[in-house]
Amino acid sequence: MTVESTAARKPRRSAGTTAAKSGASTTGTKNAASKRTSAAAGKKTPGAPGASGPGPELVQLLTPEGKRVKDATYDPYVADISPEELRGLYRDMVLTRRFDAEATSLQRQGELGLWASLLGQEAAQIGSGRATREDDYVFPTYREHGVAWCRGVDPTNLLGMFRGVNNGGWDPNSNNFHLYTIVIGSQTLHATGYAMGVAKDGTDSAVIAYFGDGASSQGDVAESFTFAAVYNAPVVFFCQNNQWAISEPTEKQTRVPLYQRAQGYGFPGVRVDGNDVLACLAVTKWALERARRGEGPTLVEAYTYRMGAHTTSDDPTKYRADEERESWEAKDPILRLRTYLEASNHADEGFFAELEAESEALGKRVREVVRAMPDPDHFAIFENVYADGHALVDEERAQFAAYQASFADEGEGK
Repeated sequence: MTVESTAARKPRRSAGTTAAKSGASTTGTKNAASKRTSAAAGKKTPGAPGASGPGPELVQLLTPEGKRVKDATYDPYVADISPEELRGLYRDMVLTRRFDAEATSLQRQGELGLWASLLGQEAAQIGSGRATREDDYVFPTYREHGVAWCRGVDPTNLLGMFRGVNNGGWDPNSNNFHLYTIVIGSQTLHATGYAMGVAKDGTDSAVIAYFGDGASSQGDVAESFTFAAVYNAPVVFFCQNNQWAISEPTEKQTRVPLYQRAQGYGFPGVRVDGNDVLACLAVTKWALERARRGEGPTLVEAYTYRMGAHTTSDDPTKYRADEERESWEAKDPILRLRTYLEASNHADEGFFAELEAESEALGKRVREVVRAMPDPDHFAIFENVYADGHALVDEERAQFAAYQASFADEGEGK
């Protein structure tokens, strides 16, 4: 299957890697696109953009049916976007999805220990990532593969940690993109502290911190909101509300929409359609420019959906219904931009064919790079726990060595 996307790419930064077609679910052919467009038009989800009845109030510039709608506040931030940039946004989303699908497959084949998929969240990540300037600084969680792509991080560098052969794989200062953070919510404190330093330095750059709806329940996030507000830090808190914190739905995380939490801290909050790459681009540009002008923090809630599992160790069929996923598939971020590109004559079949070939090349390169990586050192986890060593760690290392040796003994006895 093919996965497609592109992103409005500014000349200031190149993604720097081979591109490719995606192999995860959604839109590969024109027929598939038109079929899904019909599904989007005919199937509304309670609480979703365009649904009948009470739904979330959010910023939307591109409907699930691929129709451009106006917004007086945010249209100026994408008013000058060119067809080439629109194709770039599409390309970014497609290649990010293909990379993500390849990583998921590699984990299933035993090449990676774990993988956290971004499937369904491409628009939130590509739109916000392309809104950043080169001198802005990004603090991700562990799922921001699309943002990493926008910051010029080679996607294969994201995989070493998940294979267990390094602790990150890239120099954060080369791309102003911090290493992935596994501890839930702690990166918001790192981002706030960094932003406070940026303000003291007198520069006009901004900081953006990514986190999920589940992390919004962490005390670290609340503390970062307090510090950012009191010190007027130039930071954008970008929450990807993908509806599920592992197996807990958003309604078990909050009694009010997440973006409204900003009111209690004294700074603006806005909810954006997280499956609309144009809206995510515009809203994030607005928030970052606000931060650069010295107007303080903003909370952006990207209302989206995690199409796959929380990680490859999770089984979402145990806690959510198939109908829920199907309703969100009709709002696929890649499909809606493709529909718009085709309707506006901004992309032809030649473009989509070239992108599919590029996607295949990316998938091939990812497979080759991962399979060429060394196997993880089983005993590395015992190193550098304490500066001078520790008797308990030594005991655990010895127990683990004996456990490993037992497999060899069993083999010899057969």
